[in-house]
Amino acid sequence: MSDNEDDEDDGDVALALKTRPKTKRPPLYKVMLLNDDYTPMEFVVAVLERFFSMNHAQAFEIMLTVHKKGLAVVGVFSHEIAETKVMQVMDFAQQHQHPLQCTMEKE
Repeated sequence: MSDNEDDEDDGDVALALKTRPKTKRPPLYKVMLLNDDYTPMEFVVAVLERFFSMNHAQAFEIMLTVHKKGLAVVGVFSHEIAETKVMQVMDFAQQHQHPLQCTMEKE
């Protein structure tokens, strides 16, 4: 009977020593707004407030960065969320007949 107990203990030790594979975090994607000469600044601020949950001051600052530098990163998200944000912004801009461009790229 003691031989069986030793076997069970060895089994528990073997299970405890097995390593679990480490899971990787999913890659993140930068969502960026691109400058154009036609979309009003107020519209860009409204997009940032609506789709990226920025307050007015943050949205205004990012809009100025887009205007001066040609583009700005407006958020970093998982692939699915980034893709959704890009589609929402592009659809909203198209509905309001603005050529605003929004893209995403791997971080």
